[in-house]
Amino acid sequence: MRPYKAAVAGAFTALVFTAGCTLAIGQGLKFMIDRGLATGSPEMLRQSVGWFLVVVVLMAAGTFTRFFLVSWLGERVSADLRRAVFDHVVELEPAFFETNSPREIQTRITADTTLLETVIGSSVSIALRNLLTFLGGLVLLFVTDPELTGTVLACVPLVIAPILIFGRRVRRLSRASQDRVADVGAFVGETLGSIKIVQAHNHEPLDRAAFGMRVESAFAAAVRRIRQRAVLTTVVIVLVLGAVGFLIWQGGNDVLAGRISGGELAAFVFYAIMVGGAVGAISEVYGDLQRAAGATERLTELLAVEPRIASPAAPRALARPVRGALAIQDIRFAYPSRPESPALADLSLEIAAGERIAVVGPSGAGKSTLFELLLRFYDPARGSILLDGLDLRELALDELRRHVALVPQQPTLFSTTVAENIRYGRPDATDAEVRAAADAAYASEFIDRLPEGYASHLGEGGVRLSGGQRQRMAIARALLRNPEVLLLDEATSALDAESEAVVQRALDVLMRGRTSIVIAHRLATVVDADRTVVLDQGRLVAVGTHAELLRSCALYARLAELQFSDVAA
Repeated sequence: MRPYKAAVAGAFTALVFTAGCTLAIGQGLKFMIDRGLATGSPEMLRQSVGWFLVVVVLMAAGTFTRFFLVSWLGERVSADLRRAVFDHVVELEPAFFETNSPREIQTRITADTTLLETVIGSSVSIALRNLLTFLGGLVLLFVTDPELTGTVLACVPLVIAPILIFGRRVRRLSRASQDRVADVGAFVGETLGSIKIVQAHNHEPLDRAAFGMRVESAFAAAVRRIRQRAVLTTVVIVLVLGAVGFLIWQGGNDVLAGRISGGELAAFVFYAIMVGGAVGAISEVYGDLQRAAGATERLTELLAVEPRIASPAAPRALARPVRGALAIQDIRFAYPSRPESPALADLSLEIAAGERIAVVGPSGAGKSTLFELLLRFYDPARGSILLDGLDLRELALDELRRHVALVPQQPTLFSTTVAENIRYGRPDATDAEVRAAADAAYASEFIDRLPEGYASHLGEGGVRLSGGQRQRMAIARALLRNPEVLLLDEATSALDAESEAVVQRALDVLMRGRTSIVIAHRLATVVDADRTVVLDQGRLVAVGTHAELLRSCALYARLAELQFSDVAA
């Protein structure tokens, strides 16, 4: 809340003002009883009621100001937190998401910040108001009757102790409850995101049962938290109202003995009830504050994560024009989740600017891992990768990735328009440049047939397009970026013959004049490549042309026979 000092000061001023108005009501009661009712004066009674109404109007105005400012702060701080967490999380390296579910993080950004919004916009205000009421009430109790006030103060520790004891338990249980709710959200997102697979495998009954277990687990955690809060509230009510009853008995004896007036007793009881009510309210709100503390811990955990892959403090700049020459020097790499199994080992390779390289190998050979290292999603444990003579670790991440484009086997499209999807890698591109990229990728023919053309929304993941159309959209996106280095996980093997032919023409346009590294699934790719790299279990087995490898590399010959359906030709 520090950036919004003016709003905080205004809310606190309104809070103090309304608390003062509330406390003034007790003096109004005293005045009305002792000056109006006790004297039998209609004029004094009218004045007393008049002042009472003035206080009520002032209190209402202060309450409006306090409620608006505090609610605004809750919304504003919640929005800031969402942005801060998201801005930080999107900078974290992919390895972080191997051990942290994106859907669980989504729950933190939404549900936990919503809880904080409620607490800041309501519970904190209630707690502060009641704290002020408690302190002001104690002062006025002392002014009204010091002896009875001593009794009140003796009761305070009895009430505070259970708040502190049960509050710690509530905080711990709140954290556990929020974790279980996050599990529920993550399961829902995963299931609904794969609904076709769920239904195709008749998995609905099992998913219902699994979801039910997660819901019940969240419910059980919530019940444990609620039970602690209920016990806390019950204990506080018994102690507070028991103390008030004792005060009424003791004060009544003082009135009968003539030591205080009836108005003073009424005011004292009013303040005692306010003090007791304030303590009771604080005890209830304390549970919300502990829940907020649990939510804050979950958010600050994310904010505290330092990215392992980051731009250097003093990045070096690539020479212009960027050529796209690559040098892979004795790299060794293992994924953080599998440190004992190297995905790449002792790999060295020189790739000239503009060269077209095909990469083949059995599943798990390290082909996709090579792409991830070239994009610096990970850093090798040993060795280095150079772009135009500079180590990738010496470059700013945005500088590196500006000159490298990836077209994955399963292209990712976003729930926005066709134009925005193509423009994703270059937001400043004009409409004419977007259309030119689509034309070059042979995508305009189907885009123009869409209901709103380039303004058509594609739905989540581009569900309204076929596989070949999604591929051409991804190629258009890469063409618009105009990168010097192209990483292509060729994805024509799963397409029908007509779509494959169109996509292949688009790929030929895309690779023209660029350093291209292609994970090959088709014979045409390896035949057209300048060189083919054969990987097996993370190691370089052979490098050469298609004809050379057929003669010299048994693994390649076997892959060619199994993988490339037209090898006989």
